[in-house]
Amino acid sequence: MEEFEASASSKKTKTIYISTVFGIAMVLLMVGLLGLILVYAKNISSYVKENIVLNIFVDDAAHESDVLQLQKQLDGNVMVKQTQYVSKELAARNLQKDLGEDFVKFLGYNPLSQSVDVYLKADYANNKDIEKFKAELLKNPLIKEVKYQQSLVDQMNQNVTTISLIILTFAGIFVVLSVALINNTIRLAIYSQRFLIKSMQLVGATKGFIRKPFLLYGIWHGLLGGLIAIILLIGTLYVAYDNVPDLVFLQNYTEFGIVFLVVVGLGIFISGFSTFLAVNKFLRLKIYDLYR
Repeated sequence: MEEFEASASSKKTKTIYISTVFGIAMVLLMVGLLGLILVYAKNISSYVKENIVLNIFVDDAAHESDVLQLQKQLDGNVMVKQTQYVSKELAARNLQKDLGEDFVKFLGYNPLSQSVDVYLKADYANNKDIEKFKAELLKNPLIKEVKYQQSLVDQMNQNVTTISLIILTFAGIFVVLSVALINNTIRLAIYSQRFLIKSMQLVGATKGFIRKPFLLYGIWHGLLGGLIAIILLIGTLYVAYDNVPDLVFLQNYTEFGIVFLVVVGLGIFISGFSTFLAVNKFLRLKIYDLYR
């Protein structure tokens, strides 16, 4: 009979621990998904900003070699991600595609200027930095005009700021809820062991001795929950790439690695800390309070 009760108790304990691990994993999965959303939102924002083009038109009398030298100087600027030289012929071909007719043949000459298209780094894709950059460029006698869509830059930055604030607000709320859910899950698991904790205390075991195995289990459960969450996140990413192939161009393995480390670290920390608090609570309780 005693062996049966011991076996039943062991199975019950294993069931509680398994449910605790999967409970932690599910919460960490949601945290990880939110982290990936933040990463993709940041990458999409950078992608949009870095596709804003500054059209730098040079003097009609400028030689191609001078324009190429200007392009080389622009490539060395800290604000510039990449540049593209657009000759008069290339500009004419592009406009012909847009218009659907040969305007050069109609006019008898090519009125377009050669230019350099400049794409800025995401950190500098705002009107303040662009205007400073534009003022510096116009000091060059080779450059006659710099054009870009100022209203588009304004609207884009406003939208990015608004969306970022919304996502960060949800992220903060969700992290708080995640901590609360994992904490409650751990507390319920420790609650089932309250009589064991008090029995060990009554036979003279120190608080540190009683606390140690529970803390180790808590850390282990947090680690397992984090690893399970990462496996599920990788599966989610695979499904997402399979359905939306363009997401591949926005992936960043370094940022993904940081998200995965945060998920595991958060699982270990919350699980270990919650276990510490829960065990201390039952260590402080009187015997008659255990039945409440």
